[in-house]
Amino acid sequence: MSKPQASIDPSIVPSREACAALDAADPLASVREAFALPPGLIYLDGNSLGAMPAATPARLQQALQDGWGRQLVGAWNGAGWIGLAPRVAAAIAGLIGAQPDEVAVADSTSVNLFKLLAIALRLRPQRRSIVTESGNFPTDLYVAQNLTGWTGTHRLRTVERAQLVEDPASVLDDDTAVLTLSHVDYRSGAMHDMARITAAAHARGALVVWDLAHSTGAVPVDLAAANADFAVGCGYKYLNGGPGAPAYAYMARRWHAEARSPLAGWFGHHEPFAFRPDYTPAAGATQLQCGTPPILSLVALAAGVDLMAGLDAAALRRKSLALTDLFIARCQPWLAEHGFELLTPLAHEQRGSQVSLRHARAWPICQALIELGVIGDFRAPDILRLGFAPAYLRHVDAWDAAERLHQIMRDGFWQDARFETRRQVT
Repeated sequence: MSKPQASIDPSIVPSREACAALDAADPLASVREAFALPPGLIYLDGNSLGAMPAATPARLQQALQDGWGRQLVGAWNGAGWIGLAPRVAAAIAGLIGAQPDEVAVADSTSVNLFKLLAIALRLRPQRRSIVTESGNFPTDLYVAQNLTGWTGTHRLRTVERAQLVEDPASVLDDDTAVLTLSHVDYRSGAMHDMARITAAAHARGALVVWDLAHSTGAVPVDLAAANADFAVGCGYKYLNGGPGAPAYAYMARRWHAEARSPLAGWFGHHEPFAFRPDYTPAAGATQLQCGTPPILSLVALAAGVDLMAGLDAAALRRKSLALTDLFIARCQPWLAEHGFELLTPLAHEQRGSQVSLRHARAWPICQALIELGVIGDFRAPDILRLGFAPAYLRHVDAWDAAERLHQIMRDGFWQDARFETRRQVT
């Protein structure tokens, strides 16, 4: 039985020694050793690219040498490659409150979003609108924009987040086929009430597609309890599957009989190795697969998903909130003095697993912070974004990150001209 986890009162800033004591009592403390983290680095960008599990290199090496190198094409059977995508999908299903046949691992988040939005439009043939937030993640907007332009008969309508949060039913009408939203906002870390919004959409006859990219592995997700219709998510953030890891898609069982993916490929066929000329979709979410699974990427993703699937989701959430509470409490006394605005909600039920600060000079501040060993990221035009992956971060990391941020602001370190240089990836 794991030890009870101490909590932090967000109105009280503990000492670093108290933070170290919290880490010593943390039931998730040993999990940090399961990741290959560079010594001396505070990694607060797991909401962009998760840290590498320590087991990943060996798994990839086995897939390369024993699988591809020794067994060659026989590894599809001999090394179990043919069953890898369904196995990873079943593990992800356990993390998001789904059944194994409701989840498919394939393609990218963007491609999966296209599939599910197209399915939703076909399920509501008399309705012509996709509704989303004006500030949704750009790729979600691009997919919806291009899909409506491609059909030529649908339109995308954007609404403001404040109105959606206050009264979700008010932004929908009898023409709304599908509402698509990010569960956790990529910029601010603000989190939607999934069950409430889904219920409001259903009451208006609309379907909902949720983007879980900034949720799964860091905040509780229960798609069944929320009565969700569809969802997508990526494998390289809090699931720690590696850069460009395969994504996943969720399709509730109640839509399996009616849903038809707009992209049909042989791995979505109910008998892919029968090589029949006509397409018959596989049962359940499996039809959302298209081409041959990317095995090496799936091997890396499996290492991350297996690790996360073995952790207590409630403990992860408690620690996530404790870490973000601590960082916010450490920073609040001087944020305004140095020109910062806290974007992340203070209310736990509205917060994901990150802290976002707005500042007119967020880019050079972010670069200065990185030079001091705290890796965060910048989101245009003015957001410093710090992700707190509870699986491998410590309370002392949150304490030290806040101290280093204060240091670069207090000393003017961030004003050095070298921090102005922009790179392609921010």
